[in-house]
Amino acid sequence: MSLQKIKNYINGELVTPSNGSYIDNSIPATGEVYSLIPNSNKIDLELAVNAAESAKDDWANTSAEQRAAILCKLADIIDANSDQLAKAEAIDNGKPLSLAKSVDTYRSAANIRFFAHACTQFSSESHSMENTAINYTLRDPIGIVGCISPWNLPLYLFTWKIAPALASGNTVIAKPSEITPMTSYLFSKLCIEAGLPRGVLNILHGTGPTIGAPLVKHPKIKAISFTGGSSTGAHITQSTAGMFKKLSLELGGKNPTVIFSDCDFEETVNTVVRAAFSNQGQICLCGSRIYIEHTLYDKFRQAFVEKVSKIKIGDPLDKETQHGALVSKDHMDKVLSYIKIAQEEGGRILTGGKQFHMAGRCANGYFVEPTVIENLGNNCRTNQEEIFGPVCTLMPFDTEQEALELANGTQYGLASSIWTNDLKRAHRMAKNIEAGIVWVNCWLLRDLRTPFGGVKSSGVGREGGLEALRFFTEPKNVCIKY
Repeated sequence: MSLQKIKNYINGELVTPSNGSYIDNSIPATGEVYSLIPNSNKIDLELAVNAAESAKDDWANTSAEQRAAILCKLADIIDANSDQLAKAEAIDNGKPLSLAKSVDTYRSAANIRFFAHACTQFSSESHSMENTAINYTLRDPIGIVGCISPWNLPLYLFTWKIAPALASGNTVIAKPSEITPMTSYLFSKLCIEAGLPRGVLNILHGTGPTIGAPLVKHPKIKAISFTGGSSTGAHITQSTAGMFKKLSLELGGKNPTVIFSDCDFEETVNTVVRAAFSNQGQICLCGSRIYIEHTLYDKFRQAFVEKVSKIKIGDPLDKETQHGALVSKDHMDKVLSYIKIAQEEGGRILTGGKQFHMAGRCANGYFVEPTVIENLGNNCRTNQEEIFGPVCTLMPFDTEQEALELANGTQYGLASSIWTNDLKRAHRMAKNIEAGIVWVNCWLLRDLRTPFGGVKSSGVGREGGLEALRFFTEPKNVCIKY
């Protein structure tokens, strides 16, 4: 059959890669190659940078109200095409269609609409020096910025980056993941429909080495916003050393879930299952290390394992499916290798632990059973390294201090959740846990106004709300003497 060829989006037009080279793009649920991705290079990057540079002054001088109007129109068009985008996401990523519709496409439009409104209300600071002078702060766009998004929430996190960059008056060179490129390609068509000015947003497809690395190091790109693995984040930091670029790096996670015996039991079990296995565990915020107070451990384990074992694995396009395919064969093999490592480390599999084989259309798909493991120490590889799949571990604790030490006992510090009805304990744990996000008696309850990001190896900088608008602008102090 004829394979669809995805195109780059440069200077307001859909264009083929300069070298005519493409990469296969497969359907995770079937293993079938169904489209081709541009294998972009430095020539394509220069075209995009030239377009962004030509557009940057006009876009920076466009009023906040006008920028907001264009972005709100784009958000409305995403809403109008949400069914098409959700289906494309389910096919390209392997996630259940229901999740793509309720989370991915909904949040993609919400991201753009939020920052469209936010840029019209972005205020500057002023400081009076008694009867001597007044200081005020100007916040101007940086110019050309680079946004690199991951494969797990393709359009959701793509828009999360480009929306504040565009809203604050920058022009953008964006690179979506080469593993899940389809919705960003469809998005580029929606940008044309919305009337986004030429050159304001440019989307380049390709691999990290061929286009990601040149993008990061390009001297005219003054800031990089990246979401992905911690090792890649470290490489970006090293490769831009001495270039004085602004960096926002949202990196890996190995997030703890801490459950005390006074929790609301049913709500805790239900939400912790969702926190561990949403999007097949392929969310940087998933709670993969679950610590349970010893007096509740047996009861929780029984209820948790029973609920996990009933998760419906199936074709991502089936409305009843709760658990779809992993994003690629390589990633499936990685996840299965960690399950083997866990067994070698002495772990006991309570449910799951194997590749899931389906009949029919999805016979060659990349499915792994939701897997729960116990009997592992906190320092083993399974509990220290980011697996990024449907694998979680259970471990008991006796005291609040022990729970805190276990939770903080990794190099990561992105997110956490605490389950207790003791208000004082909740505040103590939230204060002392080493994470950029702490959910108490909930998970993935997101207010877009709040700062988002991690500590330790989970990242540098914050996204969301005013933090994102501050990142994508340069502050300038003006002091006027009376």
